[in-house]
Order: sequence, then structure tokens, then C-alpha cells
Amino acid sequence: MTAGSAPTARPQTAGAPPYRRPLAKGGGRKHPLRSLVRLLLAVVFALWFFCALMLVGLRWIDPPTTALQTQRRVQSWFHPGPYQKRYKFVPLSQISPDLQHAVIAAEDARFYQHHGFDWHQIQIAAAEDMEGDRLRGASTLTQQLVKNLFFGTSRSIFRKAAEFTLVSVAEFVLGKRRILELFLNVVEWGPGVYGAESACRYYDRTSARNIGREQSAQLAAILPNPLKRRPERMTRYSAIILGRMRQMGW
Repeated sequence: MTAGSAPTARPQTAGAPPYRRPLAKGGGRKHPLRSLVRLLLAVVFALWFFCALMLVGLRWIDPPTTALQTQRRVQSWFHPGPYQKRYKFVPLSQISPDLQHAVIAAEDARFYQHHGFDWHQIQIAAAEDMEGDRLRGASTLTQQLVKNLFFGTSRSIFRKAAEFTLVSVAEFVLGKRRILELFLNVVEWGPGVYGAESACRYYDRTSARNIGREQSAQLAAILPNPLKRRPERMTRYSAIILGRMRQMGW
């Protein structure tokens, strides 16, 4: 071929069909649904991994806020009236043993025996549901802590699945003492009231260190529904909690 001449065309056999490049599998078309599912799974895993890392950090760092506190703040924008957040983190050593014991007796009597899930209490709660005489849920302190930290009050199967796996992480990396300390400091105890120190000062005008036994039981009694219950109205349930405390040797 001389310089400047056009390239010679590829010779073809007489009667043969023209050459065509083979198509990729699937006709060369992408599947947007499959790509979207992969993206969603990647996002979910990244969020789960972030939450797991947060739990590791919470072994030493006190949380400045939680998902539930953020949710309540946003909700306050759409409701009349002022919203005042009361939240002060204190060490477990500055929370009365009576209040610690009352909360455990009320919310998670087998706290020191289970590994994040109390299957026995789940069965009891189901039976109480059928009888219409349920005073508290079946969630352990660890489950409630994970929900408060990362999910707020949202309800979905994805939240339940993430909570189920993160509870085991929390039990492993935090340990019982730190779980109890975190729970007592971040749990919702009334409108804008979070944690034992704020609750004791809001309801009883005293510190968490100096709260009394009966007052502790009354505070623990409002935890299942802190936005509607008041400690002074929980005489019957607080008496039940005091009885549980005695049975547990407290």
C-alpha cells in the first residue's frame, strides 16, 4: 500500500454474512434495578459499619446527643410551645444505686444474665399482650440503648434487623457497666428530659446521687411512656418495682 492511499478493506468470503462484533451477555444493556439494589445494600452496610464504630468509640466517649434527642428537637419545630432540652451526662458513680436498681428491676430484671436479648421476658410480654395487662415491653436495656442512640422511635423491619445485629456488638465492646451508664444518661425521662441527672432535678429537685429509694422507683415507673406518665401518679407500678427490688436483694 502506497503512502496516502486508503486502507484495504477486510476481504470477505463470497456468500458469508458480514462480520459483527459479538454482543456482551444480556445484550450489552445494564440493569438499573440491580445496580440500585447494590447501591442500597452498600449504603446500608456503610451505615451499619458507622454505627458499629460509634459503639466502639462510646466505650470511652460520652455521647453529646442521640438520634432520639435529634428527633424530638425536629418534632418541636412543628408543635406550639417552647422546647427546652435538659441533658447532662454524669458518671455511673454519681447515680444512686437505688435508681440503678430500680431501673434494672423495672426494665430489665435479667440484665446481668442475658447477652442482649431476654427471650424469657419476650415470652412473658407476649402472654401479657394477650391478657391486656402489659406494663412494660420486652426490650432489654441494651436494645433500648441502641434504639435511642441510632434510630429514635422509627419502626421498620430494616431498623429491627440493624438493631438486632448492633445489640450484640454493644454487648461485646461496651460491657454491662458501660451499657448501664450510657442508658441511664441518655434515656428519655420526660418532654425534653434526658438522663438520670436531669430527671432527678426536673421531678424531685435533687441530684441523681441523692435520689431516694421510693423516688427512684417512681422515676423508673414512667420509663415505658415518659411523655405521658408522671412519677407521682405511678404509685401502683412503683410499688411493684420496689417489690422486685426486694426480691432481687436490693
